[in-house]
This record gives sequence, structure tokens and C-alpha cells, in this order.
Amino acid sequence: MNKDLKLFNELAEILLKEEKQQPVAKPIDTDKLYKTLDLSLNEHPSLDEDLKKTLLEIIKSTPKTASTSFFNQLFGGRMSKATLGDLLAVMLNNSMYTYKVAGPQVGIEKTILHNICDIIGYDKYSDGTFAPGGSMSNFMAMVMARDKHNSTVRTAGVNSKMIVYTSEVSHYSINKNAALMGIGRDQVRQVKVNAEGQMLASDLELKIKEDLANNNQPFFVNATAGTTVLGAFDNVEEISPICNTYNLWLHLDGAYGGSVIFSKKYKHLVSGIEKTDSFSINAHKMLGTPLSCSIIVVQDKKYLNQSFSNDAEYLYQTDGDDFNLGKTSLQCGRRNDALKFWTLWKSVGTTGLEKIVDKQFEIADYARDYIKAHPDYTLYSFEDSISVCFNYKAIDAKTLCTKLYESAELMVGYGSFNDTDFIRLVTINSSIDKNDISNFFKSLETFVKTKNLA
Repeated sequence: MNKDLKLFNELAEILLKEEKQQPVAKPIDTDKLYKTLDLSLNEHPSLDEDLKKTLLEIIKSTPKTASTSFFNQLFGGRMSKATLGDLLAVMLNNSMYTYKVAGPQVGIEKTILHNICDIIGYDKYSDGTFAPGGSMSNFMAMVMARDKHNSTVRTAGVNSKMIVYTSEVSHYSINKNAALMGIGRDQVRQVKVNAEGQMLASDLELKIKEDLANNNQPFFVNATAGTTVLGAFDNVEEISPICNTYNLWLHLDGAYGGSVIFSKKYKHLVSGIEKTDSFSINAHKMLGTPLSCSIIVVQDKKYLNQSFSNDAEYLYQTDGDDFNLGKTSLQCGRRNDALKFWTLWKSVGTTGLEKIVDKQFEIADYARDYIKAHPDYTLYSFEDSISVCFNYKAIDAKTLCTKLYESAELMVGYGSFNDTDFIRLVTINSSIDKNDISNFFKSLETFVKTKNLA
């Protein structure tokens, strides 16, 4: 083990150098991948030197999500204390389903969950769990809502048209989850949004009334704190009274933007969050914790037990249910995703998390100001978002983003809203500062000029 840890440190040092010297890895065409890298698994063992050589090649060819040229996804960067926690979790290798095998790691997870519940205004009956990603957090919310609406579904199955409501620009997992849980994609209603990408409460209520008139069974409303393209925040204060009127479960998907709960300046974007039935947040997004670190909390913890608890005498042999986390989890065997967030939070404090969040909005404002000041750019996004959407010199966004990627210049993606395609610059990368944003625009402009794209 000591020998392999030494190799790990050596490879990690090389990775850190590569992120500075070659921040965007030259992509390998998929039809050349297996010819370019030795990814084969052979009958006989690989020599240590051969393995090291192959690992180095893989490192150099893998997209560098912590580099200052990575703006492509809703995550990025590297928080060192969080990485420390993740590495320790790997070495400890606990599974989080029982206190017997996880010990104080259970307390670490519970401390995080209880603090989040307190911050958002949930009461003493609340609780939560860690899920294997934002999609599964949403899935768990939908399952709990389904079971609350009709407790016989767990044994008899779905036998009626149960209806889900979500905005037309919400995360794709809602449709996928409807299929997975037996509701069916056809029972997902796409609610219209306003010009800034926020769900229209008036259209939500209209669709609910239509379903009730057709003897369907509405049961779940998904609101979004940070849509995937524009980064819009649905108005919970407007949506919540409608859910109360029709007795619908209200979930707030904060996978992208939910970390605003830690910011005094931006917490207003989720005003009314205490009125939701469940809330999800991904610490691996705005807070820079290593993937994955997805959390769901629920206003009343009884629904976690109702939907996910199952007795297993061979497993739950000591301690009470409050410390046997498998009773409220989607999974049985589950890696420790809590320790890395705890080491970050412990090391910087809640005020430190606030600074991380506020910095991203500050950088987004800086990027929008740059775009507004240069006439060759067209801005499509709005204030209070860390998604900066724009086009440059009317160049097709898909073409430009693809060429930047293929040339190992920048990693940035594109999006679409109201039938308009644009570049989506995400300022969520915890490694970047304003200077990196300036370099981004300079690199883009130089690339366009050099390649004669405009």
C-alpha cells in the first residue's frame, strides 16, 4: 500500500502540473480511443513501469475539470480540504448503511443533514440522506410523494394516472424518473415558463385543474433552484400556495443553485423554501466538493422510512434506526459521500461556504459586464444566475464550442432557450477568478480571429 500511495502522490503531482501546462486535454476521437491508449485487460499482470506509463497517458488525455479553462458543466474546480476528506473516505472504505460498520461517519452525515434542515427552516421532525446524484435525489422525492398520496402503491403498484408537474426547462431526470417509478412519461406535465425561465404559477394551476377535471390524480410539483441552462430560480412563494390548495407535494430541486442557502445575499432566490416538502442540493456543484455529493432533506422524516425502510435481520443487528442509515436510503451498500463535505465545511465554516457562493455570482456579474461592454457579443441570460449565456459575432454556438473543444482551447458548452442556441459559460468552477474570465474571452476572440470563423 505504501508503494502505491507513493505512486499516487507522484501521479497527482503530474496531474497538477498538467492542469497548468495543458489545461484542456487534446480530445481523442472515439474511433481512435482504443488504438491510442492501452486500455486492454490481459491474462497476465502488467509490470509496474508499464502500468505507470499507461496511467500517465490516461491522465494527460482525460478532461481536466479542475483547470481554469473548464467551464463546460455544472461542476468544476477542486477544494483541497474536500479532496482530503474524499481521499480519507476511500482509505477508510466504510459503507454507510449501519452504525456498526460506519461508526462516527454516521454522526458526520447526520450533522450535515441537520444543519441544512436548520438553515432552510425545517423543524425538528425533518431529516435527510445522501443520494447517488441529483437525479436520484429527485427520484426519492417523487417516490415519497407518490407513497404519501397513495400508500397502497408500494404493495399493489400504480393503477391510476398520477400526475407530475415540472417546468418545461427543468432537469431531464423528472421525465426519466416518471418512467422508472411506474408513473409514465406521459403523466409529466411541462409547465410554461416566463421570459427568464421561471415556472409560471398560473399555468401550473391551470394544468392541475384540467387533470382534476379528467379524473387524474395530481400528486407532485417539482420546482427548480437553478435551471440547467439559464440558471433560473422558480418562485416558491407563488407555487407553494397552489400546492397547499390541491394537497400536492412540493419539491425544490436545488442540485445546481441550492447552495444559495448559505449566502445572506442570495438566499432570497429560494424564499419560501421552508414551505417545501423536500429539498435537494449538490455540494459537488457550487461548493466544489468532489463528485458526487448529493443531498436530499425532507420536512417530515417519516416519509423517508415509509418509502425506503425494509427490515433485514442479517444487516441491522445493532443500534436504533436513527443510526442505521440504510433504513432511509435508496441504496444498501453506499460509499461515504459525507466526509468530504464535512471536512470542507469544518475547515472554512458556514461563512466560508458563503464566500464560495458569493464569489461565483460576482464572477458571473463580471462576465456579463464584459459582454455588455463589447458590441460583438449578444447576452441572453439574466442577473442572479451563474450561467452566462451569450453569442459572439453571430457565430453558431454549437460550431464554436465544438471547435474550441477539438482544438484543446477551452471547454465550454452550449444551450438553448426559446429556439435560440447560445454559448453557456458556467462560473461554478471553484478554481477560477476574474482574471480567468478575462482570459476566457481573450482566448475565444483570438481563436475566432485565427481560425477565420467570423
